[in-house]
Amino acid sequence: MSAKDSMAKEYFADNARFADLCNNILYGGREVILPENLKERDTTEVLTALGLDKKTIAMQKMRDIFKNASIKYTGKSYVVLIGVENQSDIHYAIPVKNMFYDVMAYGNQVKETAKKHRKEKDTATSDEFLSGFTKEDKLIPVITITVYLGTKEWDGPRKLSDMFGDVDEELLPSIPDYRINLLAPREITDFTGFRTSIRQLFEVLKNAYDKEKMQEVLQNDEKFSKVDRETVEAINLFAGTDIDIDGKEEVIDMCKAWEDQKNEGRELGREEGRELGERQKIISQIVKKLQKDKSVAEIADDLEEKEEVIAPIYEAALSMKPDYDVEKIYELLEKNKKLA
Repeated sequence: MSAKDSMAKEYFADNARFADLCNNILYGGREVILPENLKERDTTEVLTALGLDKKTIAMQKMRDIFKNASIKYTGKSYVVLIGVENQSDIHYAIPVKNMFYDVMAYGNQVKETAKKHRKEKDTATSDEFLSGFTKEDKLIPVITITVYLGTKEWDGPRKLSDMFGDVDEELLPSIPDYRINLLAPREITDFTGFRTSIRQLFEVLKNAYDKEKMQEVLQNDEKFSKVDRETVEAINLFAGTDIDIDGKEEVIDMCKAWEDQKNEGRELGREEGRELGERQKIISQIVKKLQKDKSVAEIADDLEEKEEVIAPIYEAALSMKPDYDVEKIYELLEKNKKLA
């Protein structure tokens, strides 16, 4: 399992974040699914079937996260099974992948119901006996949500039919389609519905490709002044940022950390600029003395430098005569340094 897969599973398995995620994609941000009403389920989906040779075939798939949600809404109570599949990269067969998970979850419900009926011997008709399912039996709905944690725009399929080639229009109504429930940060226009720090993660992922927009987001959203450690670690991993995290800090001021990082970058740039200027100044001095036919020893004495410092610059400058272009001499010295 990659570091991104491991981080995503652990991060969204938290009930508060999981509920926040589900409420935004399923209920438009309304707080309907509550963290305390979520229960962990086994993420392993195993389904057995008889093959053509009458031998049992077992299929096994591992979901990222799978929970049982008890929902009380509009005066009624519901139970739904919700799975989350995290994608750090675009998956161009995601409808088939998710559909397979859902089919296995429904298949397991039918299998467990049939097992119960066989044990209790309570099927009333031969049809029910053969089905393993009675007219009164009901399935628990299964919902799979795909969370895209990349910084590019999602250009993959959103439903099974997006993966088809040319199809006879008259056949389309007879072909079952399957639509994915996709959450892609680049497509979110309003983050106010999020109640946990996944809001900060998604905001950064939406704007990670543009440093100016990132700066604007961090400056205008005060929630970035108090971001939990796990979210900052997730931001660093998925958005490719390098926000400094103190070993003891559990809450990080991302606004300050981002500004400090920018200032360090500016200072580093100034240092590099100063070093470049000093280096080019020495090259220029050596070139002037070389043009006066002075030797390495004489130039070293004049500039009060060691001969081993002057010699490589002297040789590089000689190779550039008669122009003695200082910038080209510097580039050659840097190239030779890398090859050394």
